[in-house]
Amino acid sequence: MTTKSWATGIALCASFVTAPATSYAQTPAMTPFDKLPDWSGTWAMMGGTVFDRATQTGQGGSITPGVREHPPYTAEYEKKYAEHLKLRDEDRYPDVQTNCGVPAGFPRILNLPDAYEFVVRPDVFYVIAENGGNTMRVYTDGRKLPGKEDTWGTYTGVSVGHWEGDTLVWETVGLKGDRDNDSILDRTGLVLSNESKITTRMHKINGETLEAKMVIEDSKALTKPWTVTKQFRKDKPGLFLYDYGCAENNRNPVDPATGKTHTLGSDGKLIK
Repeated sequence: MTTKSWATGIALCASFVTAPATSYAQTPAMTPFDKLPDWSGTWAMMGGTVFDRATQTGQGGSITPGVREHPPYTAEYEKKYAEHLKLRDEDRYPDVQTNCGVPAGFPRILNLPDAYEFVVRPDVFYVIAENGGNTMRVYTDGRKLPGKEDTWGTYTGVSVGHWEGDTLVWETVGLKGDRDNDSILDRTGLVLSNESKITTRMHKINGETLEAKMVIEDSKALTKPWTVTKQFRKDKPGLFLYDYGCAENNRNPVDPATGKTHTLGSDGKLIK
């Protein structure tokens, strides 16, 4: 190689290295990092794991007989929910989480016990739940939701969002069902179909409380949009989040003969 061709090759390599890459993170829609809100630390969901406490009837939690919620269901989905409630009352939960088999998915990821982290970056927002090791990402780099032909069902779907001041607004589509192609939201057997679209607005309502308000649209399951609000309390500083291997310590085994879900104590002995 001549000195001239060698120098030309070096120059070409340098141009590839230094040329600015085109990426979503460089779009004008991105919020500058120094203007993003501080949602650092660990958080805990408030109010128990009944998904929609605003419409709850009956006293107790999601596993308590008689407790249910009242979303604006179509007749078909009200019938499904009634069947699931009957299974719940017999300790034969329709909830696949009993078997530790699949991720919680969205929107159930915002309805879990144990700790959370909410990671805010200029190009993406993460929900990290300690319970079951569930993770969700929301892209905030200016991209649009993919078309239906480019979307396939996943447990957390696909989400894109933007900032309106200190409020993160995102849309989620492409949700995958885990029972009859429906997504289960809590242990009452509350469900949404795979046609659901959810718009979430999340912001701090004070220094210690985050609020996520979801407007759920579902042409198969609902007669009108359904609004559900979840809140999260900031935990004291210095807490750790750990791996959560549900299958390694599953204290809710299913009896293969009866289909009933049992409850074991920490010593492995049967409680229920």
